[in-house]
Amino acid sequence: MKKYKVIACKVLSKELYTIASKSKNQIDILWLQQALHDTPDKLRRLINEAIEKIENEDEKYDAILLGYGLCSKGTLGVKALKTPLVVPRAHDCITMLLGSKEKYRELFDSRDGGIYWYSCGWIDNALQPGKERYEKTYQDYVDKFGEDNAKYLMEMEQNWMQEYTCATYIRWKEFDDGRNKEYIEYTQECARYLEWAYEEVWGSSALLADLLEGRWDDEKFLFVAPGQKIIATNDKYIVGVKEDA
Repeated sequence: MKKYKVIACKVLSKELYTIASKSKNQIDILWLQQALHDTPDKLRRLINEAIEKIENEDEKYDAILLGYGLCSKGTLGVKALKTPLVVPRAHDCITMLLGSKEKYRELFDSRDGGIYWYSCGWIDNALQPGKERYEKTYQDYVDKFGEDNAKYLMEMEQNWMQEYTCATYIRWKEFDDGRNKEYIEYTQECARYLEWAYEEVWGSSALLADLLEGRWDDEKFLFVAPGQKIIATNDKYIVGVKEDA
């Protein structure tokens, strides 16, 4: 049995807890708040601070695992100190939910319009595009800026959604005990409200399970030895390492 410390985005909480509960290894998880990919410099700082804090604790781990991909370049510059790091070769959490970077690329290339991804963790931890988000955001703007300004701000708020045409729910077999149902219905409601197409795709726990079980194939994972830091490779491997000068 190995002891691993995981630093992960909270949007993966339901999925990672499910996998960790079945792992042969001891898994301790530190959650960071959702939406840090919107502020990559802050994400990088918080991960490095978390690593430093873990290293200063009495409990020692065989490796520190990151529940992050490239994530808007927020993991670039993250450093391994005394304990090695292991990072999935992924652009973001969608790759981890789908199970591989190849599945992500296949789905991305097969669509003409933009896909907005929905999952259990995303729905639990952040308001997704749909009626609920629209009404809450609009009311927040009214409270802060008045109704006329709120209408203008909502027009600007909605502009980015024009590039999307489909609400896609990532379905895991582990949650087909009834838990998927409410999330599917929520995603369908969002799609109807936004006048987007709706679809489901089967995700997979395989990549995250391999991460927690220590099956770190070089095609799927980056091993960061002490004294190294994460860099972008701009190729199919997504991330690489260099010595931390």
